[in-house]
Amino acid sequence: MAERSFEREVQDLRLGAGEVFRGEGILAITKALLQSGVAYVGGYQGSPISHLMDVLADAKDVMDELGVHFETSASEATAAATLSASVMYPVRGAVTWKSTAGTNVAADALSNLASGGVTGGALIVIGEDYGEGSSIMQERSHAYAMKSQIWLIDPRPNLEMLVKMVEQGFELSEATNTPVMLEVRIRTCHVHGQFVAKDNKRPQFTLRQAMENPSRDVNRIVLPPASFLHEKEKLEKRWPAAVEFVKSRKLNETFGPSEGPVGIIMLGGLYNTVLRALQQLGLADVYGESAVPLYVMNVAYPMIDDEIVAFCAGKSAVLMVEEGAPDFIEQALNTLLRRRDIQTRISGKDVLPMGGEYTAQVVVKGLQAFLQTHALPMLGNQPPIPDPTPVLHHEKIKALAEVVPPRPPGFCTGCPERPIFAALKLTEKELGAHHISADIGCHLFSILPPFNLGGTTMGYGLGPASSSAFNVPADKRAISIMGDGGFWHNGLASSIGNAVFNKQDGVIVVVDNYYSAATGGQDIPSSRARNARRKTNNSIVDAVKGIGATWVRQIDRTYDVARMRDTFREALTTKETGPKIIVASSECMLNKQRRVRPLFAKAVAGGERVVKERFGVDEDVCTGDHACIRLSGCPSLSLKHTDDPLKDDPVAAIDSSCVGCGNCGEVSEAAVLCPSFYRADIVFNPTGWDRFMARLRGAVIGWLQHRRESRRIAFAD
Repeated sequence: MAERSFEREVQDLRLGAGEVFRGEGILAITKALLQSGVAYVGGYQGSPISHLMDVLADAKDVMDELGVHFETSASEATAAATLSASVMYPVRGAVTWKSTAGTNVAADALSNLASGGVTGGALIVIGEDYGEGSSIMQERSHAYAMKSQIWLIDPRPNLEMLVKMVEQGFELSEATNTPVMLEVRIRTCHVHGQFVAKDNKRPQFTLRQAMENPSRDVNRIVLPPASFLHEKEKLEKRWPAAVEFVKSRKLNETFGPSEGPVGIIMLGGLYNTVLRALQQLGLADVYGESAVPLYVMNVAYPMIDDEIVAFCAGKSAVLMVEEGAPDFIEQALNTLLRRRDIQTRISGKDVLPMGGEYTAQVVVKGLQAFLQTHALPMLGNQPPIPDPTPVLHHEKIKALAEVVPPRPPGFCTGCPERPIFAALKLTEKELGAHHISADIGCHLFSILPPFNLGGTTMGYGLGPASSSAFNVPADKRAISIMGDGGFWHNGLASSIGNAVFNKQDGVIVVVDNYYSAATGGQDIPSSRARNARRKTNNSIVDAVKGIGATWVRQIDRTYDVARMRDTFREALTTKETGPKIIVASSECMLNKQRRVRPLFAKAVAGGERVVKERFGVDEDVCTGDHACIRLSGCPSLSLKHTDDPLKDDPVAAIDSSCVGCGNCGEVSEAAVLCPSFYRADIVFNPTGWDRFMARLRGAVIGWLQHRRESRRIAFAD
């Protein structure tokens, strides 16, 4: 169950030649794959291409009609290895994942793929997850392209260009026997537009034909002496073929006047941002007409030397707009021009930041500085554009920051992972602080307030592996956390298997929320839902026992904070040797709400009796010490001022976003806090018995209130 369904949109994938396709970038990429005669598609979900995987999954029927094989890969390494089908056979294949974390995982397969080369077209759609919207380390895919000599396409964010580059990417791959990366940023994935469609194509050579007619070329296998010849082939055959292909197909573009005192070279994915910056400087209009010559590198690697030289010749200076560090292309430009004895000045990171996302505001400042130095007349007499950053220091914003506390990323309302870490905090209160290795996933939020747990994170499914060095005699045990997605991605062998094999004495917590929740709620092998197209309901407990784990505890309701705490205590104090594994299971609340809310609304509309649980805080009982908030951190658990003159501090309060998970009450009971939490059942379509009981309760409560009121001591005026 993904967070978004594309069932309606994927019907447009059947559009034929001459029809207009409208939608967003990820749909255009999918349509382009089908128009290119792709034979198989795979990949691993992750921002910014999570939705691309969801589109592909929803388009399964369309792909089946064309004979296109699709499967969700267990990891990025699995996806990359899938492209081996194109090594010996003329079949076109495409895979996708999030970079650079995904490319790190896939590196081994990619190196072998790029070394031996391919026969059929092999396309890798890379979700370039760079900038402030990213959830991973800040690195670029460009280095991988150069390291392994994989051609890197960075298309201009335009649906027509996206489709063209997918189609040309397959042809480039086949013409050069080299895999091709198609790099798409978040804005490219979700840009909206239209293009004229073509007919979808069935694969010219199918996987079935390949299986029934096996082929083998020992020269494409990475094994000496062939592996030594691959490098020679890359440099002497594949590279020149790629340069010639890009030049002849005019994959890179030029805009603006043919001549000018200065020019701008940019990666294709940054074209829209640069054009917007030029508009703000009065050097481009809303139709994209630029007063400055522009050279757009839709192919980021290899660089086409002759085109660069022709563009730079006669210009006093050229600005290279290259997001992120290091400045790979800027260095290459300087080397190229000096070798050709062209004295055009190359500017780039001297006026633009070395790192960080290139937003329109950032590029405006860089362009302005570049033009002030090298082409001041082009700026005219316009006043300087104000720097937007001082707005952040406005007095009103400062005052607001003093009132509104920081809100770091955290667990969703009702998240079943929150009680796990509340229980761990209670355990540490009793047994002291422990070293905790974290992992990739929602549970990584536990490193932030209010839990402040976790010391390191090394990779998806590598939480327990990163505790390996702590397998030494000590009075305390190391604790490591990983999610069910990480468990199936890499954790079963690299973490659990490694811990069992080395007889590690630590505690391993597998947070099982039934889905690959952090990437949008996709099914994984241990998902509890029945999936018609995949085998789910595979037990994590059975898997860890199958590789030799003996101390294993399954908790099927993580909201039971007291039981979670007691299990942690047992794991940290038991005399039994070997890894202590706790599988803590409860359904991801976001996915649960997506699943149950439509059913609830349908039941109410149909006149069925349904009950919704809501929780609240009795402000007369609440002491205002806020311990419940420090042990929960739920967004729905907030503060409320009271009129009680004896209470200086605000009391706890639960707002309308509460989903009724009950964690706040469980935490209060487990930690022996004040008994101020109460549960209220809201009955929709009540029966006669419900109405009778409501009147009876109201009467009893009213009588008790009246009796209490009559016994109060009153003072005469």
